[in-house]
Amino acid sequence: MDQQQLSKDILKLVGGEENIDQVTHCMTRLRFNLNDNDKADKKTLQNTPGVMGVMINGGQFQVIIGNEVPKVYNALVGNMSKSPDGGSAETTVAKKKKNPLSALFDFISGVFTPILPAITGAGMIKGIIALLVTMGWMTDTSSTYQILSAIGDGAFYFLPIILAISTARKLGSNMYIAAAIGASMLHPTITALLGTGEKITFAGLPVIAATYASSVIPILIAVWLASYVEKAVDKITHASLKLIIVPTVTLLVIVPVTLIAVGPLGVILGNGLTDGFSWLFDNAGLFAGLIVGGTFSLLIITGMHYALVPVMIGSVATLGYDYLIPMMMVANFAQAGSALGVSLKSKVKQTKSLAMSTSVTALMGITEPAMYGVNMRFKKPFIAALIGAGVGGAFMSLFHTKAYVIGGLAGIAGIPMVLGETIVYAIIGFIIAIAVSAGLTYILGFDEGPAAAETAKPEQVSGAQVEETSVQTAVSAHEATEEAKPQDQAVYSPITGEVKPLSAVNDPAFAEEIMGKGFAIQPAEGRVVSPISGTVFSLSKSGHAIGLVSDNGAEMLIHIGIDTVKLKGQFFSPKVQAGTKVSVGDLLMEFDRVEIEKAGYDTITPVIITNMYQYDSIESAGKTNVNESELIYTAKAQ
Repeated sequence: MDQQQLSKDILKLVGGEENIDQVTHCMTRLRFNLNDNDKADKKTLQNTPGVMGVMINGGQFQVIIGNEVPKVYNALVGNMSKSPDGGSAETTVAKKKKNPLSALFDFISGVFTPILPAITGAGMIKGIIALLVTMGWMTDTSSTYQILSAIGDGAFYFLPIILAISTARKLGSNMYIAAAIGASMLHPTITALLGTGEKITFAGLPVIAATYASSVIPILIAVWLASYVEKAVDKITHASLKLIIVPTVTLLVIVPVTLIAVGPLGVILGNGLTDGFSWLFDNAGLFAGLIVGGTFSLLIITGMHYALVPVMIGSVATLGYDYLIPMMMVANFAQAGSALGVSLKSKVKQTKSLAMSTSVTALMGITEPAMYGVNMRFKKPFIAALIGAGVGGAFMSLFHTKAYVIGGLAGIAGIPMVLGETIVYAIIGFIIAIAVSAGLTYILGFDEGPAAAETAKPEQVSGAQVEETSVQTAVSAHEATEEAKPQDQAVYSPITGEVKPLSAVNDPAFAEEIMGKGFAIQPAEGRVVSPISGTVFSLSKSGHAIGLVSDNGAEMLIHIGIDTVKLKGQFFSPKVQAGTKVSVGDLLMEFDRVEIEKAGYDTITPVIITNMYQYDSIESAGKTNVNESELIYTAKAQ
């Protein structure tokens, strides 16, 4: 890789030096705060050799480079006439505020993503119960039914408490005070009082009757307000009195305010949105599905689909079903269909292979590789996908197709979400979307251009590309390992905690396997030990990321938390330095997990192999919870 030339290309394609407010780097990517993101040529940049991908996260323009990012950063800085950040790399926090809309979507995503396992599990149980009753294998009067119903309904009935905890965690406020606010709103005394229909007052102020069980918006607003009250009271209270004064004042202020004003307004707003979409699908027939299904991929591109998550959850919680989830699924199947059409039509071997693999990925519910890496790149296939989704959505809405569960990937793996009386229409709608999109793509064709054979290489597609070969543009940070014949590499857990798939990581660079393959760990402790025997070849200045190369030639990255580079090293205590020889179990890092989470950062830690092009596959050890130095996966050599 020619770092000098690459840095010049990047500088030009982000809009030139005058468009750069700040730039810094972490272990894998250049992080730009641009004056105007629209001035950057994202399409050309993501097809530039040496660039693994491009993404915009929280308003920050990120160029994914891989292990060579420090060298590219230094070359970039050398080509600039002004200091890019006023300090060293990985020490600058962006000064520009996020776009309000971007900040809102980031907030919604950060709040709802962690609670999905709870409501998915509960929703699946509700679906199983409905199926058992429908098949006549269980009666709705049996004690077994009642117990299972309680298990399925529990997460939805007490949704305000679950959301309160997640919201407080996102905002960096006290999760237990937030839970107490949610519990107060659901207390049997208040529930009974608000259900009497009589006039109710608090200190002379009227309390409007509302139902808070299964509600979404009231608790979001309440905890958001509570975060300000809590911080304000904490700031003016002496340290010896904080434990007593802060929670007391917060509860006494927020709960009454919520019952008097915030709660009723939130309930009205939440019910209005839910009822509005229900009315649309109940009364607009095929036009509802045509419009919503046909535009859902556009919502995903802009990130606006996050705004619909509370509506989906609220609809399932209050009505027992939702119309939007099938529309999201049909849009995904349409993207898969268009990628399939590209594979069938293309005359370029690399394009055919890429389109087919991303089509399969989209069928599983991960659409970004197909949408960004294939369909949008060739334009007409993306238009075909919008049409296919609209046609499939129109068919489904004509028969009032519903989802009864929320959670999981919106693809084949998500079929259980539509398990119910309308499942046949859902499956037919998905098939229609695939067939129409694939057929239109094949008929309309697309321009691969004279350089198609070169530009269609997997390593040069969109940042969302998850092909293993996408990392082939990264030059090894440990050159000697490139000449060694790869061997199977056993990877042992660097952290005690819960093992999760990379798709659970709230960062596309990891979730979509752009940087490499492996697993993630949700830490239970604040220690990181070596997962392999080898050498530490890089350690970020902020301490949040460690690069290693094993004696067998596997290049690894341990990335502690998401966006933790912004902590500038706070709460991290490295125990090694670049060049240190390590064995499995040697201590690499200590970090304060609790304080990092209090600061509002997710501590989930990807443990990945970045030179996956030298390996065939990743074989999981099958563990869901691990201790330090227990086997989590094996990379199988070619």
